[in-house]
Amino acid sequence: MKQVKTIQEMRAARRGLPAPGFVPTMGFLHEGHLSLIRRAKAECGSVVVSIFVNPTQFGVNEDLSRYPRDAAHDLALLAGVEADVVFMPTAEEIYPQGFATSIDVGPVAEPLEGAMRPGHFSGVATVVTKLLNIVQPERAYFGQKDAQQCVVIRRVVADLNIPVEVVIGDTVRNPDGLALSSRNSYLTDEERRRATALSRALATARQMVEGGEHRASVLKDAMRDILSSEEGFSVDYISVADPVALNEVESVGVEVLVSMAVRVGTVRLIDNALIRGS
Repeated sequence: MKQVKTIQEMRAARRGLPAPGFVPTMGFLHEGHLSLIRRAKAECGSVVVSIFVNPTQFGVNEDLSRYPRDAAHDLALLAGVEADVVFMPTAEEIYPQGFATSIDVGPVAEPLEGAMRPGHFSGVATVVTKLLNIVQPERAYFGQKDAQQCVVIRRVVADLNIPVEVVIGDTVRNPDGLALSSRNSYLTDEERRRATALSRALATARQMVEGGEHRASVLKDAMRDILSSEEGFSVDYISVADPVALNEVESVGVEVLVSMAVRVGTVRLIDNALIRGS
């Protein structure tokens, strides 16, 4: 496994890679990341993984400085899944002095996380575009847990004619239903137990749709009841939206994206599910 830190080194390494797949991460890796890497390994000739905590997608009062990091553990995991190249640039390498360009993704970046975290998706779109340009993979792998991010990246790739196939992997969950996330490490044991309410709320929405309830307002109310029953929860949003345009819908059609953002104590968690209506 080759470790590189500069763009020049990454481009030199890329020249020797057959049909690479690419998995961009912010490190503190867990089984969700590893599942994407294994899939890339199975579907591509080689695999590049980036570890970069991107400062431009964090707001002023967000957790950039305390975002969990453990490079030694990450590298051990990556060796275990046989990644070919690990790209670990510094912020100065990605954003050198004088850097001034950013990407405005338009309407799909405005609701949900975009409304709660102004500028977040501009930072995501810009860094992913840079990484795709540097690595030049044939396929790039992202997790469905960050559903809006997946929509944004697909929009950027399509609009800018970036020659890469975007592959979305299923959300990986603990046995109790909690979606894997680096930020789960912030939770106390009791908060961790209560956080399973997010997956229970999604399961309830799915069961209701399967039972014939298609009114979005009724689904949202049922989910809110589950979440509000837990002590220390604060709901940022609950959404039932078109999975491509991300506009809210009144009724479940062929498929909807049901998503939420919830603060469990001081920790902000997101989760979602694609639910088919008919």
